[in-house]
Amino acid sequence: MKKIQGLIVIMSIVSCSSIAYGQGHSKAKLFNLEDVRLLESDFLKAQQTDIHYMLEMDMDRLLAPYMLEAGLPWNAERYTNWENTGLDGHIAGHYLSALSMMYASTGRMDLKERLDYMVSNLSIAQEAHGDGYLAGIPNGKKIWEEIKIGKINAETFSLNNHWVPLYNIHKIFAGLADAHLDGGSVEAKVVLDKLGKWFLDIFSDLSEEQVQQILVSEHGGFNEIFAIMYEIFEDDGYLEAAKKMSHHEILNPLLDKEDKLTGYHANTQIPKVIGYQKIGLIEDKEEWKSASAFFWDRVVNHRSVSIGGNSVREHFHPKQDFSEMLSSNQGPETCNTYNMLKLTELLFQDDPAARYADYYERALYNHILSSQHPDGGFVYFTPMRPKHYRVYSKPHEGFWCCVGSGLENHSKYGKFIYAYEGENLYVNLYVPSVLSWKDKGIEITQTTKFPFDDKITLTINTHKEQQLSLKIRKPIWVTSSDNISLKVNDEIIGLNIQEDYITMDRKWKDGDKITVNLPMEIHKEYLPDDSKWVSILYGPIVLAAADRNEEVLDGIWADDSRMGHIAHGEMKPLNTSDMYLADRTQKINQEREILTFDFTDQITSIKNENILLEPFYKIHEARYQIYFPVIDHEEEITSRRVMLSEKDEVFMKLASRTVDEIALGEQQPESDHFYRSGRTRSGNIDGFFWRSPIDWMSYQLRNMDKKAQELQLTFIPQDASTKVDIFINDTLLVEEEISKRSDKAPFTNNYILSEDMMNSEILEIRFKTKEGHQAPNIHHIRLLNGSKK
Repeated sequence: MKKIQGLIVIMSIVSCSSIAYGQGHSKAKLFNLEDVRLLESDFLKAQQTDIHYMLEMDMDRLLAPYMLEAGLPWNAERYTNWENTGLDGHIAGHYLSALSMMYASTGRMDLKERLDYMVSNLSIAQEAHGDGYLAGIPNGKKIWEEIKIGKINAETFSLNNHWVPLYNIHKIFAGLADAHLDGGSVEAKVVLDKLGKWFLDIFSDLSEEQVQQILVSEHGGFNEIFAIMYEIFEDDGYLEAAKKMSHHEILNPLLDKEDKLTGYHANTQIPKVIGYQKIGLIEDKEEWKSASAFFWDRVVNHRSVSIGGNSVREHFHPKQDFSEMLSSNQGPETCNTYNMLKLTELLFQDDPAARYADYYERALYNHILSSQHPDGGFVYFTPMRPKHYRVYSKPHEGFWCCVGSGLENHSKYGKFIYAYEGENLYVNLYVPSVLSWKDKGIEITQTTKFPFDDKITLTINTHKEQQLSLKIRKPIWVTSSDNISLKVNDEIIGLNIQEDYITMDRKWKDGDKITVNLPMEIHKEYLPDDSKWVSILYGPIVLAAADRNEEVLDGIWADDSRMGHIAHGEMKPLNTSDMYLADRTQKINQEREILTFDFTDQITSIKNENILLEPFYKIHEARYQIYFPVIDHEEEITSRRVMLSEKDEVFMKLASRTVDEIALGEQQPESDHFYRSGRTRSGNIDGFFWRSPIDWMSYQLRNMDKKAQELQLTFIPQDASTKVDIFINDTLLVEEEISKRSDKAPFTNNYILSEDMMNSEILEIRFKTKEGHQAPNIHHIRLLNGSKK
């Protein structure tokens, strides 16, 4: 996305009961969620939709993993999907957070009653364990017993052969903290402290080296949550734990201002940086704050697309090459942006600069707001591939990470609209709302139809005249301050812009009204790698072309399968993309009230159709195009389509034959295919991930329609010959021997499946290393059908 120069900060800890613990060395502070109420807008509608989804969910089924792991009788079954395949219980933690924040944001007692019910039963489960432990992880206590004595087997997505148990249990830590801070639950505070003391005991005898070994496994924001617990309980043990749980492999390059993020699972890293910043604020560690700011700058300005999201297939791709972003059906992950906004809040509080609010606005409208269906349902991936689509969850099906963070996303829209610093009041976002600044005895009502209108009105209600410096963000998308108009009580006043905030320092009285007009314009934004693809925006709003035909989109409402969150339907060839004509004079007809723009003169369609662009966040249940190939002259249309066709041909042919596939060495694809192993090696060579068994490893491939006929393996060349036996459903498929190769490019081998294998819906592929030999480095596994068209 467009560069937003950036730096540092700390999240405020607030609640519906005005619980606010130490703020560290922060400068600006965010208001409690209870202090801001949304008025009629798309954000209020999204909030209400989220409430309906929450109320539809079955609390007893969410609690089931906790009660059953505690050995208690329970009258409900676990939910399915991720909730009964190893990540059992993770959604309950998110649910606590969402209920707490939504209660604080709305004051609805039905949400508070649900929160209290959840916390009460979790307390019962904790008491049944007897030692403070609380989690839904299957056979979880065995893991922690092993960890306590130093028996550690950590991989990026597993710890002691369980699916990211630290990540899982972090969610209940965070949920309990939010239940106390935002939900006002005293019982949650008691449960949280018991759980924290249990955790400190488990890790008490481990060396720093052992803890760093454990932190290879995805662990959520453990350093952040312990820093928060330090503020709640004023217990130095929690602050020491926060620092101990900070992963040096990611921190150290950031301290040296080095971007070594390529190849890493994106959403594993962002929570770590939130923790670095939180600790940096508490201890005033400038180097940690600077490292966090550097990370934000590299991700926002060099690794993000126009909607504010980042990553392909959940990983940071090379920042100089966004081609995968445009070809993949697994674009930016919603969880990433959820966490980038948390980091942005922290950075703003240490350095209240408009650049942070500019990014926040961009990501909030175009990714977060867009990621919930108007009737309910959350999005995991938002593909940037032209003319693809997205998939939505249902309240009782689909329990991915982005469902958990999705429940939270739409519960806290009031969090960043306003901030304060002494006598300074910041207006960061143009969202209809009422702010109650209790300490000052001031209420401010913001009314606007933004982005459908550029006028924002602030009305002040106060019992007495008060001196206040009111700061309204001058957004990055306003190209000239000369275009801004500002009135106080209908009188035009001159602009005083300080650090990109329109500043009015004066005494305010009851009824004072401020009106500001921030004119929006159409503008273009290229990908960060400067390739010839462009996104079109109106102010901060990303515009897209929607294809609302009668096509039934495959899997648009996700099923309960482990890969149901991916839009697996047909991918349209890149050469059918609508193209932007750079040499055309901009003649745009717009319907301002619904933000629809006729771009027929600037964008050409292969079908010669009229091109209407509209806000991306309004597009649902349809194919769409956000990025457009740029051609300098109309005469280049044919040659550009040929070039796109040649570039896409191999990818599309392989995609059309693929029944199932696994990208080895990448976190989520492996866990989604039930990865199991003895000892393995893994790595990343020039952007190609791989895994190799030291003794054995296995995965499950799906062949639900029984169309698979071949297995295709992609290997990374090695400096020595390798041998491995490959089994399918315990039947030997091949004894593979690969000779040393001088060519270092990845290569593929195909193997014909037996008839029994072709007729199996689930194929377990097992690699067993030949005794006395090294196994090959395997990059990719594919099941292929018989079509070779």
